[in-house]
Amino acid sequence: MKFIKFFLTLLILFNFNLAKAENENLKNEITKNLRCLICQGQSIYDSDSEFANSLKSLVKQKLDDGYKEKEIYDFLKDKYGEWILYEPEFNKNTYFLWLLPILMFLIGGAIIFKLFILKKN
Repeated sequence: MKFIKFFLTLLILFNFNLAKAENENLKNEITKNLRCLICQGQSIYDSDSEFANSLKSLVKQKLDDGYKEKEIYDFLKDKYGEWILYEPEFNKNTYFLWLLPILMFLIGGAIIFKLFILKKN
């Protein structure tokens, strides 16, 4: 009987630690995708500014309250604007940003094709 209680206690502790580790990994992933408004070019995860530290604790609190990743992004986007996200959503304001790499790849491919393939013939 003592073995069963010990085993159940270990199982509960292991599940609790696993859930805590998942929350920590999700917090790190979210803070890596948020731009620090104080430190130019740094994510919240990399920054040690007061603003970054407050956002890290806010994200942790929201995760502990049961918020999903998208709900946290929406909350921060409403509060600070879309610029806080390193990966903005695809909408009418950002379609050029998302399509520009594809356009550059196609133009570069056409130039390479014209310079090397057509000159050999």
